[in-house]
Amino acid sequence: MRHIVSAACGLWFALSGGAVAQTVSSEPVVVVELYTSQGCSSCPPADAYFTALAEDPRVIPLALHVDYWDYIGWEDTFANPKFTDRQKAYAHAVGSRTIYTPQMIVGGRDRVEGHQPDLVTELIREQLLAAQSVALVMQRTGDRLHIQARPIAAINGPVRVQLVRYRPSEDVVIEHGENAGMTVRYTNIVTSWQMIGEWPGAAPLDMQTEVSGDDPAVVILQQDGPADILAAARIE
Repeated sequence: MRHIVSAACGLWFALSGGAVAQTVSSEPVVVVELYTSQGCSSCPPADAYFTALAEDPRVIPLALHVDYWDYIGWEDTFANPKFTDRQKAYAHAVGSRTIYTPQMIVGGRDRVEGHQPDLVTELIREQLLAAQSVALVMQRTGDRLHIQARPIAAINGPVRVQLVRYRPSEDVVIEHGENAGMTVRYTNIVTSWQMIGEWPGAAPLDMQTEVSGDDPAVVILQQDGPADILAAARIE
């Protein structure tokens, strides 16, 4: 469906004192953002593909539910207007006034409109083969997350440091609207996407932030735009 934008390897170890920390170093991984809606008749095949994609450890799939189809008979139970704003920002970054559901953004760089699994799979493969420009390490101890990064190659700052939380999966019975009568499994449902800092990209990054609750956390280092994702890592 189309919508017009207005002009506008984990390692566990014990620390002194009995605390337990989980440390994760970034490996070659590709973040795939899916912009979807429970009210979009074109979206269920993309949602199903996303569930399969979540089985690949080389991919961090993140589903962002938008709110601009809520008016057609069913309000998406996961929708957040901030996710609509993020999708619009991607469109504006390339001079477009059009956004779609489903739409996938691969690595912050490649935009795929509609359900095109073969194209998405090929873009993931290409990005996995590309050289990494940033090494990212993060360590969680209780409710504290320590984030460190260093450039491997020259990068153009500023770089957005983002923290994403998501719910692994949920089945939804859709009672009204275009998908009425369907039960759809949604995977890696984003519940929050926060910018927690800005990194110039020359000197190493060293920062801490709070992470509470049991939902997995993803740290994403992304060039301004939004544009290319330089590094990402997930901690369960």
